[in-house]
Amino acid sequence: MANIRYDIIGEEQIELCRPLCNELMAFQKSKAFLEVERFDAMNFDTRMKSSYKNAEDKQVVVAFDGDEPIAYIFSTMDRIEEMRASRPPFIPPFETLPERIGIVSNLYIRDAYRGHGVGRQLMAMSNSWFQGFKDIDLIMVYVSNGNDDAYSFYQKFGFIPSHDVLGGFIKALYRYQV
Repeated sequence: MANIRYDIIGEEQIELCRPLCNELMAFQKSKAFLEVERFDAMNFDTRMKSSYKNAEDKQVVVAFDGDEPIAYIFSTMDRIEEMRASRPPFIPPFETLPERIGIVSNLYIRDAYRGHGVGRQLMAMSNSWFQGFKDIDLIMVYVSNGNDDAYSFYQKFGFIPSHDVLGGFIKALYRYQV
């Protein structure tokens, strides 16, 4: 695991994430117990590529073992008003909300690389990126039902439960930027 490198990539390299994102969708489906069929329509094009295109600000970090992509994290900044219009159930039910929030949109690590600090490094890079925005203090993450390991992983980074989305299909967690 000593040869892992982490690269921030741009739109011209986003296709590197296609196999990883599709693996993530299959992994989430394998863990789910609610509305499993929803995952049939989820893939790189419908999830990551469209979110990347529509995000106001975004960062993708890919972890490589040699030349092989083995993990990635995709983080975005979104405006609450745009979320209200396009994805209302994803908005946290807080009395007051900032204009913009950070979102850890995708995080995936191939099985052989889990438990070796790859996720911790990807989260550190995402957190560093979020800290570059002075108007962002609320960070959200959305975990598919059944993915208890991911849920616990995010809690280790200070995320706490917020609300259920789509009747519990997704669990939302949040944290304030430190």
